[in-house]
Amino acid sequence: MHISNVDLNLFVVFEAIYSEGGVSRACRRLNLTQPAISHALGRLRLMFNDPLFVRRKHVMTPTPLAREIIVTVRHALSGLETTLSQANRFDPATARRKFTIGLRSNLETPLLSGLVRRIVGVAPLIDVAIVRAERRDIEHDLTAGTLDAAVDTLLPLSREVRREYILTERVVVLIRRNHPDLGEKLDADTYLRMEHICVTSRRHGLSFEDFELQRLGIDRKVRLQCQNYAAACRAVSQSNLALSTSEHVASALNESYSNRVFPFPFPIHTHDNYLYWQSNVEDDPANRWLREQLLAVGQDLMRNEIDWGQTPPLPKAI
Repeated sequence: MHISNVDLNLFVVFEAIYSEGGVSRACRRLNLTQPAISHALGRLRLMFNDPLFVRRKHVMTPTPLAREIIVTVRHALSGLETTLSQANRFDPATARRKFTIGLRSNLETPLLSGLVRRIVGVAPLIDVAIVRAERRDIEHDLTAGTLDAAVDTLLPLSREVRREYILTERVVVLIRRNHPDLGEKLDADTYLRMEHICVTSRRHGLSFEDFELQRLGIDRKVRLQCQNYAAACRAVSQSNLALSTSEHVASALNESYSNRVFPFPFPIHTHDNYLYWQSNVEDDPANRWLREQLLAVGQDLMRNEIDWGQTPPLPKAI
């Protein structure tokens, strides 16, 4: 069958059903009626002489043929979208666009606050969604277009995913003012005598700092585990517990609590973070603009200096 005889919108419907796992969710995504989606799916089934999706429980499960062609279909649709984007120059002052960025929780607060400061005045119609991105899924999500960009540590991804260094994280320690066991400096012995807060989304397993300490043959006493850095900063201000966290988290969150900030008293690794994007949006003006904003925020964060033992500097007003 020649492509001139094919309605290319059918492939848009195919990709939506594949990504959403059902007709109803594909309707909402494409703003089409269920009969329209069902009719398009029927035409696709006739075209390929294959059911393409089989309903199992409440999910439309792709057939082997659907799994085989989805990558080609997505690349083709993405290429068309990129062509259309390049044909129309991206103007952040007038563009209506939603960007979805995958971030780990420890980078969300500092990067998001910096990004808002950069875009709120110059891109009034741009929406941003920060979402959790599982490392094993980042390449798939970038390829599928469900993520426009992601920030994470160095990952073994294919050449189809581009990357650029964005910032380095050092671990610091937050401790409340007037802590009875603390002087002007925080040494290793004092750190190990203290009880600690661990922020992690995992139910089991070691946090980064505990992994690094165990690598040195050291254990610390974790008294409290939670999932949220803002909650942990507040808990530090109201207790004798210590929190080890990224210096960027400390700068972004600590102004409300006036906890003291100290260098981590053991030699552990830093975290180099990278900005990731899919190769097929390399020259997309909108995605390039987003990457420029994120990289600029990373540079701003790296220029901030912490006043050790004192309250971190307040962020600039939006």
